[in-house]
Amino acid sequence: MPKRYTPVTAAADLEKALRLLEGRWKLVILFHLFGGKIMRFSDLERAIPAITQKMLGQQLKAMEADGIVLRTAYPQVPPKVEYSLTSWGQSLCPALDAILKWADRRPAHVRKVSETRRPKDRSSARPRTARE
Repeated sequence: MPKRYTPVTAAADLEKALRLLEGRWKLVILFHLFGGKIMRFSDLERAIPAITQKMLGQQLKAMEADGIVLRTAYPQVPPKVEYSLTSWGQSLCPALDAILKWADRRPAHVRKVSETRRPKDRSSARPRTARE
């Protein structure tokens, strides 16, 4: 029997579900592993050049603990570790595809308005000196 939701329980359960995917890199990692792909740590590093080794390791460890990613370690020298999605992790693909399609249908006039309100990314800006 499917779970029955009220607006309150639906919001609470959605918040719990989104916590599984929160973080800058988890969705990026997911998209690289969709379709039954098996990747080694170094393959993921090359595929996501902006991520640090520490962050990639943390995100993979958290996703493994949450049952989204499967880590397979082979007893050999040098060590060989592969990552893939569990069947539950793979089942996210249609939901994320639906979100992408939903975002693509966003009206152009709304897109332009929200882009003008969004603060500029200052991460590449020159740091200010004390005299400025």
